[in-house]
Amino acid sequence: MDLSYSAESEGFRHEVAAFLKAHWNARATAAAPDRREQETAFRRKAVECGYLYRGIPRQYGGSEQQPDILKAHIIREEFGKARAPTEIPGVGVQMVVPTLLECGSQWQRDFFVPGTLAGDIRWAQGYSEPDAGSDLASVRTHADLVDGHWVINGQKTWSSLAHKAHYMFALVRTNRNAAKHAGLSYLLLDMRQPGITVRPLKQITGDAEFCEVFFDNVRTPQDWIVGEPGQGWAVSKTTLSHERSGFIGAAATSVTLFGKLVELARNTTLNGKAAIEDPVIRERLAVLDGYVSAHQYSSYRQFSMAAHDQDAGIAPMMNKLVNTRIADDVAVIARDLIGPSLLLAPPAGKGGGNEKWINQFMGSLGLAIAGGTSNIQRNLIAERGLGLPRDISTELLSKVPT
Repeated sequence: MDLSYSAESEGFRHEVAAFLKAHWNARATAAAPDRREQETAFRRKAVECGYLYRGIPRQYGGSEQQPDILKAHIIREEFGKARAPTEIPGVGVQMVVPTLLECGSQWQRDFFVPGTLAGDIRWAQGYSEPDAGSDLASVRTHADLVDGHWVINGQKTWSSLAHKAHYMFALVRTNRNAAKHAGLSYLLLDMRQPGITVRPLKQITGDAEFCEVFFDNVRTPQDWIVGEPGQGWAVSKTTLSHERSGFIGAAATSVTLFGKLVELARNTTLNGKAAIEDPVIRERLAVLDGYVSAHQYSSYRQFSMAAHDQDAGIAPMMNKLVNTRIADDVAVIARDLIGPSLLLAPPAGKGGGNEKWINQFMGSLGLAIAGGTSNIQRNLIAERGLGLPRDISTELLSKVPT
């Protein structure tokens, strides 16, 4: 495998590095009272020069560059080295914007995309329900068209940061007589509308990132639908594909996390000496290192094939599953290294010591659910990737009336 870049690509890397040297100072900006304003100004300059929001037309606030996976990868690498701001994080940029560009109407793109890219519009996701998580087509939240508005009733749950969101994109049932996949529509709604109740859910870590959202005759205009009525399942699959490819399953996350675990092993004492010298710990780290390296080089292969317009086959479908497995293994080894300290919450207002690993440990449990459960992902790999028969339990579930 040749992991070297061409002379042209290295020239582009020097160009990006020179831009960052001229326009970004991570240390100075971190201490500045107007840090947010400086980050916003930097992003505008980076868009102007073609480094951020590359695939988004200029009319919506993007830099409108031709697709180039090598350039995009070099930008990520150099921005990461410089600790420079990249695109606004969250479901708005990573999920809503590409979905609207692909499936939305012109007014929806004009109204929502620029503000989302600028960070002025925050979004929440309205997919999961108490009785519809992995089987997303079983959602019961419904909307009826009344006098030019969709009137929504029902409940969503696990909506990240819904208590801070301006808008929500939601999968709702607009035809209760149609087959469960055919009766769904993809609606946008204003979270400030009357009838919406948002209730943050306190997690075991003390955070309250996730929310449950209740709809009681909530109205959203008729044209706030993405696609046509009944096309919600197809549109939702577009959104999820952007989620999974955009920010779940990246090998770089696993590599960074494993590095932190090794550092923890070096700095933790076990049986009177550094834990990394313990033969059992070393063996467990070596096994995990094998998984991480395999994941990393698989990503290199996928990256190389994508750069040459080749199909990587089943490999991309496995990214999220592998990343989840690695995060879980890291959390278990960290738990065994830290011991009772894992039961302590980090000190308020501080980064904490080893206690901060509690968030990694608890978060690793959630990764098996976020973005599609691991069991569902295994079914997708088996059925769509390997051509195996459909799981019998899924077959039976699909026959249960909604």
